[in-house]
Amino acid sequence: MNQIPGPAIERLLHLLRFLERLDVQFITSSEIEDYTGWSSATVRKDISYLEGISAGTAGYEVGRLKEVIRETLGLTEGRRICIVGLGRLGSAFLNFTGFEQEGFHLVAGFDSSVNRIEILRSPVPLYPTYKMAEVISRFQIELALLCVPASEAQRSAEKLVAAGIRGILNFAPVVLTVPPTVAVENLYVVDGLRALAARLSSKKGTEPGIPGKNE
Repeated sequence: MNQIPGPAIERLLHLLRFLERLDVQFITSSEIEDYTGWSSATVRKDISYLEGISAGTAGYEVGRLKEVIRETLGLTEGRRICIVGLGRLGSAFLNFTGFEQEGFHLVAGFDSSVNRIEILRSPVPLYPTYKMAEVISRFQIELALLCVPASEAQRSAEKLVAAGIRGILNFAPVVLTVPPTVAVENLYVVDGLRALAARLSSKKGTEPGIPGKNE
């Protein structure tokens, strides 16, 4: 990847998801602005990071733009993933069909409770956590969904790193300490709610119909 800034990567991912639901052949940066709220200048800047993409008189060719975004962001090759922690959240992901649809192959689940592993019904093999290193190496798993309690997150992350995991999607409300060679994405639902609350608070008194305006 050609040193694309993090915010641009996030927008390109959102743009890809948006384009995948469009049934048009061409789209302009102004039309993308209308749909997304990003400025057309920002849209053009983000797309400029993609090699071999330019806008013609009719705009960007949607099929080609989707293809190059996938290639540039490494989304064209299937990646093997595992789930660590099979409580309510982790076990719910065992039957999530969206992974395969997007090119991510769930091949294993891990939990510290052998009893839980024996009880759960799963379309993929389940293993005790002490077998993580062996299984991750055997199946060449690259990415892990970390669904353990906060108190166990750092220790589990260290085991994943030692086993060769290259990326962790962390659902625990803690900041993980991992080597710079390992990518981490944090998804904590309360942080999302806080972000929404902060945005609503910042708009209070500035929009029509919101109490507090012109008081």
